[in-house]
Amino acid sequence: MSYSPSSSVVAARKVFAARLQEIRRNAGLTGAELSERCGWHKSKTSRLQAGLAAPSEGDIRLWCTACGAENEIEELITSSRAVDAMYVDWRRMERSGLRHAQESVYDLYQRTRAFRVYASRVVPGMVQTREYTTAVLHAVQRSRVKVDDVAAAVEARMDRQRMLFSSNRTFALLVEESVLHGSVCDADTLRGQLRHLISISTLASVSLGVIPLRRGRLRSPAEDFYMFDDVQTSVELVSGYLRLTQPHEVEIYARTFAELSQMAVYGAGARALITSAFESLE
Repeated sequence: MSYSPSSSVVAARKVFAARLQEIRRNAGLTGAELSERCGWHKSKTSRLQAGLAAPSEGDIRLWCTACGAENEIEELITSSRAVDAMYVDWRRMERSGLRHAQESVYDLYQRTRAFRVYASRVVPGMVQTREYTTAVLHAVQRSRVKVDDVAAAVEARMDRQRMLFSSNRTFALLVEESVLHGSVCDADTLRGQLRHLISISTLASVSLGVIPLRRGRLRSPAEDFYMFDDVQTSVELVSGYLRLTQPHEVEIYARTFAELSQMAVYGAGARALITSAFESLE
């Protein structure tokens, strides 16, 4: 697994490493004895036990076999895969272009019935207009993706939107007021996006909150995140994409969403801020 700045990933890897160490101790082996049985240098055992290196599936098989714990192999491999899947850097996810990144979450979106979304940088993807999405993805492509498949990626996102709003789902959306004044697109595109937000805010399935610009707020803005039921939280970092599925981690973001929700205005208050942003473009 490539290095991730996420403390959640680091913590998960250390928990996994502690399990390896426990298996070795239960077998009555020293680190040197296990290394000899596995046929590698003892420094590798030290790195794996400290969570400083990620074991391959072959490493896990050798470790468990050396400790007489073959019954642990499959469970440990499943756990290791889950840790590896937590963090994906943008270069890896977008190696073949942006369309794959859009399509890769389709099944997750299809399974989800209750969405909670917080956005501090751009309007949430599920309520973007085609023109706004095009501007956002062009900006991403120019900054970090060699393949230009923006048109195909936009179509993939539009297809996902049609699926979402054609069935029984609920959407709790929070955006920072600064998002309404964003410069990711030209003025005409932003006007269209703001009109669309006002329209979306009237839907029975949508709760749209806008967090006003003000001093003395209860907490500072957070990184953009999406919550899918109470099953997964996806966080957009500068360096990559973080998937959190552990209940205690999902709960942290649920509490954060609740705190941010208390700072937002809704209904007529939210539409007033959107209208103000629209008028500022005139």
